[in-house]
Amino acid sequence: MLKRIFALGVLAFLAACATSAPKTFSGQFTPPPANSRVLVMTPDVQLSVLGAAGLAEPRQDWSISGRDNLAQAIAAYVQAKSHSTNALDPTTAMEGRVGQIIRLHDAVGSSILAINYGFVSVPTRNDNFEWTLGEGVRELGAAHNADYALFVRGQGTYSSGARMALAVLSLSATGAGQTVFSSLVDLRTGNVIWFNNVIAAPSQDMRTPEGAASLAATLMQDAPL
Repeated sequence: MLKRIFALGVLAFLAACATSAPKTFSGQFTPPPANSRVLVMTPDVQLSVLGAAGLAEPRQDWSISGRDNLAQAIAAYVQAKSHSTNALDPTTAMEGRVGQIIRLHDAVGSSILAINYGFVSVPTRNDNFEWTLGEGVRELGAAHNADYALFVRGQGTYSSGARMALAVLSLSATGAGQTVFSSLVDLRTGNVIWFNNVIAAPSQDMRTPEGAASLAATLMQDAPL
């Protein structure tokens, strides 16, 4: 029993700290100068409740709260860096060329997560971080009067009361967790000049404005803005 309590304590300590792993474009690029125009894409957030049986049930209300709170916190962060922002909701812009660019970013973002943060080994990617969406993104910049685009996606689960009680009794009952990734794209070159993937700490509950502000600060702290 003492070993179980000690192990739970270690896990709780580790979980109390957010983990952040930013990556910056390894080729030649110029960081956004002051007063750059940044198109902040409305975050794509999917949150669920984790029941006692370990099944995740989507919660639309939580997803909406997380989306809106993160959008506000990230826009405030970018503006505090002396840049102007405007917003674009991807769910209302999936037609035509803009929709193609958004879907392309989704595919590239998934590849970055798999190769640079996951378990897919690609030797040519070991010592460099050079991803691009191509020069076609200039159309997105022209359509929305922007120099850069900031994409954000969040997902995760929160434990129900029954799930938390089960975790205390059995170490085999895995806990909930949330992750958020963001990428900054130069809309003149198409290069992903910065990317970060964050595992949220318990205090960084994106369902609340305060938690989302803390999470956004961790997510964006090393961005070249």
